[in-house]
Amino acid sequence: MTAFSHADGDEYMPLRDVVFKTLRQAILRGELQPGERLMEIALSKKLGVSRTPIREAIRMLELEGLVLMIPRKGAEVAGITEKNLRDTLEVRRALEELAIELSCTKITDEELNELEQAEEEFVDSIENKDIIDIARADEKFHDIIFTSTGNDKLVQMINNLREQMYRYRLEYVKAEATRNQLMEEHEMILKALKCRDKSEAKRIIAEHINNQEVNVSKKLRRHLQNNEEISDNIRRTVL
Repeated sequence: MTAFSHADGDEYMPLRDVVFKTLRQAILRGELQPGERLMEIALSKKLGVSRTPIREAIRMLELEGLVLMIPRKGAEVAGITEKNLRDTLEVRRALEELAIELSCTKITDEELNELEQAEEEFVDSIENKDIIDIARADEKFHDIIFTSTGNDKLVQMINNLREQMYRYRLEYVKAEATRNQLMEEHEMILKALKCRDKSEAKRIIAEHINNQEVNVSKKLRRHLQNNEEISDNIRRTVL
């Protein structure tokens, strides 16, 4: 099984949660690849725990959509499909557009300062080149906008998509070229909010999400094409 790093866990956390965080991080970082089987015995030996917390953590990962339970095969890392990407980002786009429209009216000066600070943290995370930190900083930037709407139902709706969005967000920031684009778009979003310009803010946020969809879709197609070429080569070798 592929080696993966342990999560920075709290030593006082339940063992199940520590295992969950470690496996989740391994999936998000790509240390555990889509389609890779999660064998309880092998994982318990690798992590030095019994099979019970492994089993519980796998169930938690299944609820997040990061793991699939396959009949007669067991658990495996869920893949990222282009349809799931489109469906998720279609909903995210609608929610983000509504959020930023409301935020243009409701955001306070204090929240604008928080947003500006979050953008500085995002820039710092890019300089440090840790993709987990970059994704978290990007998430924090958008969370401030949602919170500024004062609409608890809207915040709840976006939270329901959080884990799926996080995986696509992580895929997006893996490429260094997209990080500079994200910085520019964040600055444009911040400027539009400061000016209370609803139409410009909605235009930028829609373009922001569209760029993510286009970029990640291209990566998925390349990955699929590479897998098909590998399969073709294997078949030709066997024949």
